[in-house]
Amino acid sequence: MLPVIAAVCLWLAPGGSVLGAPCERVRIPMCRAMPWNITRMPNHLHHSTQENAILAIEQYEELVGTNCSPLLRFFLCAMYAPICTLEFLHDPIKPCKSVCQRAKEGCEPIMRKYNHNWPESLACDDLPVYDRGVCISPEAIVTDLPEVPDAKWTDFTRDMVVMEASDCKSWNSDRCKCKTTKPMLKTYLEKKYNYVIRARVKDVSRSGCNEITNVVEVKETLKSLRPIPHAHVALVTNSSCSCPQLPLNQELLIMCYELHSRLMLFEGCVVEKWKELWVKRLKRWEQRLEQQQQVENMQERNVGRSERSGTPKSSSKKTKPAPPNPRKPTKNKNKEKKAKKL
Repeated sequence: MLPVIAAVCLWLAPGGSVLGAPCERVRIPMCRAMPWNITRMPNHLHHSTQENAILAIEQYEELVGTNCSPLLRFFLCAMYAPICTLEFLHDPIKPCKSVCQRAKEGCEPIMRKYNHNWPESLACDDLPVYDRGVCISPEAIVTDLPEVPDAKWTDFTRDMVVMEASDCKSWNSDRCKCKTTKPMLKTYLEKKYNYVIRARVKDVSRSGCNEITNVVEVKETLKSLRPIPHAHVALVTNSSCSCPQLPLNQELLIMCYELHSRLMLFEGCVVEKWKELWVKRLKRWEQRLEQQQQVENMQERNVGRSERSGTPKSSSKKTKPAPPNPRKPTKNKNKEKKAKKL
């Protein structure tokens, strides 16, 4: 599954933030003791910032303090501050279904004592099963360094490690099967690339087993977090497979991410033959992305308010319907007067 779930190849700024990256340091107090220290927003509950996530997760502090389940804190942090890895930048890893179930079994009885049910937003049925998909659990996290004779360990952050093979003899390019990501509006809105360039590929070189450098000549910068020189620039791939592949001497549209001043290129990014129509199309897409972010921010504020206020528990007692109130027949006043005269 994830032999080293905390193995994240990230480049961190000296102050502890990830420059130009969708990953960021965990700042949620409840989650600072987790085995990972880098997260990704929005989280699984659609909080766009950690500040909003902090306001929402605070409602569970007393429940965590009861020690109703040793997995509750882990489960909540996996939902509110999901681990951020390069392989799962845009679809953060969810906690395993079994982790949720064990936390729920231990803590829902206490919640019911106070007339609360397990929140629908934390439903266990929506989470992946360990042996059928990618998910995170305490058992999957490796915190000790095993003794591997033919491997070396590189420390990238204070408490994150990644194992690299000591040589490239076992590497075989035939095993690489790259998936093509097409430049479409839906993809652009989901991936939220932070650099888009028009460039011509000049060279592709390998440095070790897990880093490939593609040298491109930047012709035009359509989107970036910081100025990109119109010169030869390196695009780094953090994998033994060069995905997406860059054909030499071709002018391409490239969309991907910048990490710590390095332009990255890995699977899920876009590489497409350059056409002039991309300029106008990208302007429209960027406007739609800004509109989407405004809507997400509004929804996030509404979600935060509803989570803090809580939802009233519906009464289980069924109320009997009120008996019908038949209308009494009205007597004609004229007939009454005639009857009295008689």
